[in-house]
Amino acid sequence: MRGGRLGHGQAVALMVLVCLLWSTAGVVTRQLEQARSFELTFWRSFFTALSLLVILPLWQGRGVWRRMRSGGWLLWASGACWALMFTAFMVALTLTSVANVLVTMACGPLLTALASRALIGHRLPVHTWAAILIAGAGIAWMFWQQLGTDHWLGSVVALGVPAAAALNWTLVQRNQARGGEFDLVPAVLIGGLLSALWTLPLAWPLRASAADVAWLAALGLGQLAVPCVMAVRCARSLSAPEVSLLALLEILFGIALAWIGAGEVPPTSALQGGVLVLGALLAHEWISRRRRA
Repeated sequence: MRGGRLGHGQAVALMVLVCLLWSTAGVVTRQLEQARSFELTFWRSFFTALSLLVILPLWQGRGVWRRMRSGGWLLWASGACWALMFTAFMVALTLTSVANVLVTMACGPLLTALASRALIGHRLPVHTWAAILIAGAGIAWMFWQQLGTDHWLGSVVALGVPAAAALNWTLVQRNQARGGEFDLVPAVLIGGLLSALWTLPLAWPLRASAADVAWLAALGLGQLAVPCVMAVRCARSLSAPEVSLLALLEILFGIALAWIGAGEVPPTSALQGGVLVLGALLAHEWISRRRRA
């Protein structure tokens, strides 16, 4: 698990696999028989935490528990953000289409830019503000088209994922700017534990069938725990813009898998809004890379 530093090509290939694993949540939840709403979140978070309790000491040694005890408030704040992301994502999938959830989540990098401007004082270039406005228009269009249907609430809940992610990355970024070091993976473990604890009362009594529990266990291990560890390794060999661009593949993979594997045709409003959001992100990254070059 520890391994050496990945080559660039290896890191790109591994990050593509990470996105494919991340994207399986939508199609898997459509296979469930009895588990609903908060119970989905509880089981996935429980198995994510259980998996990381095994993976972390194998990957980072037993000293990881000592480092977690001395992690301070930032570790727990980051864990709370992860818990909110886990909960909002799974609940949103029960309220609206996979495409709506993934397109809404795509505005995460731009919300992070806004959060860093508000909390850290980072100045945003003009092209970033333009991308934020265009992506915001795409999300607003998607919401507007959903008014009067049952899907709008799911899209609102899904907004909790990029909002919590933006706060999480901003807190980590501020800590690193002050010379601190922070390991994201133990925070994912805390997020899984917190999410499982606070959704268990809402999920009780548990109604999931044995098949449902098996599917959700597979999500906890294969859709969160393992790819999160893999993503941390990729981030050591790839630049932040490269990771951001490659992460957009989760949207394409997720919509395609739900369409092929569950017959869920993406709503027209999600496709229209997605074009604006993804177009804004791609244009923003292209301009940013040209300026850095």
